[in-house]
Amino acid sequence: MTDDIFIRVEGHAGFISLNRPSALHALTLPMVHAMTEALLAWRNDDAVKCVVIDHGNGRGFCAGGDIAFLRNSALHDGGESGRKFFHDEYQLNHLLFTYSKPVVAFMDGITMGGGVGISQPARFRVATENTKFAMPETGIGLFPDVGGGWYLSRLEGRVGQFLALTGARIAGPGCLALGLATHYLPSSALAEAKARIASEDVERIDGILGTLSETPPESKIVETLPQINRHFASNAFEDILASLEGDESEWAMKELATLRTKSPQTCKVALRQLSESLKLNDFTDNMAMEYRIASRVIVRPDFAEGVRAVIVDKDNAPKWDPATAEGVTDALVDAIFAPLPAQEEWKPL
Repeated sequence: MTDDIFIRVEGHAGFISLNRPSALHALTLPMVHAMTEALLAWRNDDAVKCVVIDHGNGRGFCAGGDIAFLRNSALHDGGESGRKFFHDEYQLNHLLFTYSKPVVAFMDGITMGGGVGISQPARFRVATENTKFAMPETGIGLFPDVGGGWYLSRLEGRVGQFLALTGARIAGPGCLALGLATHYLPSSALAEAKARIASEDVERIDGILGTLSETPPESKIVETLPQINRHFASNAFEDILASLEGDESEWAMKELATLRTKSPQTCKVALRQLSESLKLNDFTDNMAMEYRIASRVIVRPDFAEGVRAVIVDKDNAPKWDPATAEGVTDALVDAIFAPLPAQEEWKPL
């Protein structure tokens, strides 16, 4: 057990509360293992009827994984401990996706990267006025993992590709509109929601959340769906850049400027990832694909450089390698997606 996570049973609900506020509740490997152990124990415990995932104090639900640890692995052990982190985190993501009991995730705060991976598999996903949802991995040379390929590729139109490439932050109303959240509650109602979920019939969860829901404000992301679908229509990153370059609107210029700051390698990987994921019928296959990607991009130059620029030196001036979309060849992307040796392939628990 770790102090970074509180695990308990209240009524007939198993509670997993992230407790690492100084890092916006980002996941460490001990936290991943503690969550996995609890879920496996509760899976066959008749006294636990449902699972609630939330966070302690602070403005984050879960701002991803321990990327400083991952960068250190890339620089000092050839990515070995980083691959272990991804392997076990993906097993947790898969366990949640296939869990037989209802899971309720309260995304009451910053929900990024690894936080997406532990909330999107939940049957009930609650957004609030505090929710900020994003997959910002193109900014650190990683890729939208933890099942991101599966979730983003299945959103309406091309909004998943837009989120994967730009790392745009979506507020609670947008999460509800896009289906990333199932309910929108005021944060003031969360304590009552959790208490009732723990004490009332488990079949009532949807009704409890529905009763406490409120109508959210209009969502900005919905207003821009026509532009997103037009400019992000292609699976070729060069086409998307060219489409935005041809539009002098303020929105297009802003998104183009954003994409110019992102890792070209990651952008091409993300577009391939979402395209391939949409063809898959099994989440297990998606996670095996994402592990292949993760095991390779962690030791590519862009990851260590991206984390340096954002987390270590905080100069926000990464020098990407390759530096341009044209420099990221099909052969490089093919190699990132290639199967691993049989004994190294990812498998679920």
